[in-house]
Amino acid sequence: MSTATPAAQPLLRLAFAAPLSVVAGLLLVTAYPALAWWPMALPAVALALLTLIGRRFWSAVLVGFLFGVAFFSVNLLFTARYLGPIPWAALFVLESLLTAVFAVPIALAYRWMPRVVPGALGRLMVLPALVAGLWVLREQIVGSWPYGGFPWGRIGVSQVNGPFAEVASWVGMSGLSFLVVLLCAMVIELVRHRRVRRGIVILPAAALVAVLLLLPQFPTTAAGSLRVGAVQGNGPAGYFDQRARNAVLNAQLAASAPLFGQRMDVLLWPEGGVDSDPTANGATSAVLEELSRRVDAPLLISAVTERGSELFNSALLWTPDGQSGPTYDKRHPVPFGEYVPDRAFWEPFAPDLIGLIGREYTPGTATPLIDLNGVGVGLAICFDVIYDDVVWDGADAGAEVYMFQTNNADFRGTDENLQQLAFAQMRAIETGRSVVNLSTVGTSQVIAPDGSTLDALPIDTAGHMLTDVPLRTGLTPAVVIGPAVKIVVGAGSLLGLLAAGVVVFVRRRAHEKTPAPEGTGV
Repeated sequence: MSTATPAAQPLLRLAFAAPLSVVAGLLLVTAYPALAWWPMALPAVALALLTLIGRRFWSAVLVGFLFGVAFFSVNLLFTARYLGPIPWAALFVLESLLTAVFAVPIALAYRWMPRVVPGALGRLMVLPALVAGLWVLREQIVGSWPYGGFPWGRIGVSQVNGPFAEVASWVGMSGLSFLVVLLCAMVIELVRHRRVRRGIVILPAAALVAVLLLLPQFPTTAAGSLRVGAVQGNGPAGYFDQRARNAVLNAQLAASAPLFGQRMDVLLWPEGGVDSDPTANGATSAVLEELSRRVDAPLLISAVTERGSELFNSALLWTPDGQSGPTYDKRHPVPFGEYVPDRAFWEPFAPDLIGLIGREYTPGTATPLIDLNGVGVGLAICFDVIYDDVVWDGADAGAEVYMFQTNNADFRGTDENLQQLAFAQMRAIETGRSVVNLSTVGTSQVIAPDGSTLDALPIDTAGHMLTDVPLRTGLTPAVVIGPAVKIVVGAGSLLGLLAAGVVVFVRRRAHEKTPAPEGTGV
């Protein structure tokens, strides 16, 4: 006679679970830009979880891998725009393998937790919370390892245009991911176990829906405004663009000319808007000093700077007297894009591609903040925006507004710029701060503290914005407790799973040692 509980049996046969995991991955893609159908994240997550219920090790690995391949191969397709299929395949396969590995803990949670905490409490609260925590743990690992990780495709950011987005100001993006997955897992258990659907047991799921729908954005305090000029030069800023010397600089200068004579507090240029090092090139420095005089405001620019033998992707404040204040260097250079980790190991696998990456950028260590005449301006350069530490450190240091400089020229014709813009919008909501997100080629926007658009420039168009950008002070709970939320959700779910595993193991050993009653057969 089998002692297995129904919860330990696969809900779906592998022949059905495998293709359904692919459907779940493809469905999840639609929740992100350009489609940005935020509600689709809910059925996608639910379907992905259903395929894991009751799975054993290798079948969980398989369905997790198929889900990862379906999602990441499409979501990260922009990485093949210029470099071809090899980097794209390497990245989505790595992300899919990590997804496969972390499908196993979720499957184990479905097998173990109903035995440890049976009944309505276990089914509707403890089990869904553990599953949601393990999902977020996978997001955290993918976003931090290897080589700093790549936290793209988080569930939280898919909700930026939906009614749940404001909750991110309380719990951060990881916390929002947890709550969305928790809701999906709760609904699954309500549907699966009809005997617990009556009366008070529905309240936890109903309360969670109410929180997600009704909790307003945490209020920050208005602190005036900053008049920001922002210029999208649409120059040949791509890695493989054919261009003459200073072509990008000249494009930025031409697009800035209509701002001459306009009042502003700062003129912002995008990442790579200056294609020579102004700290070492006297002619470039002189051009920037003259521009600062013409607009009667400091410039916040971005350029590659060299110090000794090291190269940095830098943000610099420039005035008629030259550079002012410290330099911020990009904290998270893109591996295999801005530098090659373990070059000697990887180069034999694709020598032609690795050879294209001639520069080796060094990660920066400075605080992502500049003082602009008494106003704290938080900074992030390109993919810095997808890393929590950069944005949170800027807020902690006194940012009243954010200015994100980026260069999307290598991804023209893809959804990358819109997906990165979604991160910028979520950062505005999460921190309660305005964001000026400026690209060399687009999409560029000024984003209000509530995530709405104040001003915008179309993609692949030279132009400028001149916007009175609201300033805010005060820290949201997402910034204050965000690091703790990530630790509690990630490490807590892993410890919870290990504890459940120990209990199941001990009970199994005790059952095996219990003698059978007299008169029973074997």
